[in-house]
Amino acid sequence: MGRAASTTRVGTNTRRVVEAARPKEVMFFPARHDHWLVQTGDGYAAHIAGAIGVSTDAQASWWGTEGVGTVPHALIAAYGGDSVLATRKFAEHIDPAVRLVTLVDFENDCVATSLRVAEALGQRLYGVRIDTSEMLVDRSVVPQMGRFRPTGVCPQLVWNVRQALDAAGYDRVRIVVSGGFTVDKIQEFTRLGVPVDAYGVGSSLFQGRFDFTADVVRREGRPCAKVGREYRPNPRLERVR
Repeated sequence: MGRAASTTRVGTNTRRVVEAARPKEVMFFPARHDHWLVQTGDGYAAHIAGAIGVSTDAQASWWGTEGVGTVPHALIAAYGGDSVLATRKFAEHIDPAVRLVTLVDFENDCVATSLRVAEALGQRLYGVRIDTSEMLVDRSVVPQMGRFRPTGVCPQLVWNVRQALDAAGYDRVRIVVSGGFTVDKIQEFTRLGVPVDAYGVGSSLFQGRFDFTADVVRREGRPCAKVGREYRPNPRLERVR
């Protein structure tokens, strides 16, 4: 029952995020917070809740697909912090059919990095992903500070990247955002009309209490349960044989 309680929490949280983001897509990104032995169940729960993809093959194994994602920070670091070079190398080895999305916050200068990557990759680049730490203010946002919370992936940062890409002729490049996104933050982005194409949501999908147990409530057809946990019919349940 512990596994069922955990996957219920993941499924419910994912469904709430998907509903808040609709019609924008949601990718399930909390793998780093999840032991690999239980990723199958959690990934399946996210899948049936409406996430368009999960980030590991383990999470995708129950329905026969593979993990999806973006160029990671680790690969950029492996190429000395050069986001353009890392993305080029990724493109050389990945299936051409895969939508290429790369992180652009490694140097905390999302606008400049987005433009460099778009120029270098051309039509091969499907999108950029903004994942700025909630403790930082992106370089492009610093001159605009004053009347809004400037840290992390804030609406102004997304607008800065979108406007820069459009002005340079890269309006087809999508924007994926991640880092600290919850139902409330997604709803705020929706209300403000922030030009996001997809959300990557991680640790918030593992939060909250979803406690339930599988107590014995009847014995040989007669009531037999701990006080307070007596049998109570649930019209939402269906008998499985």
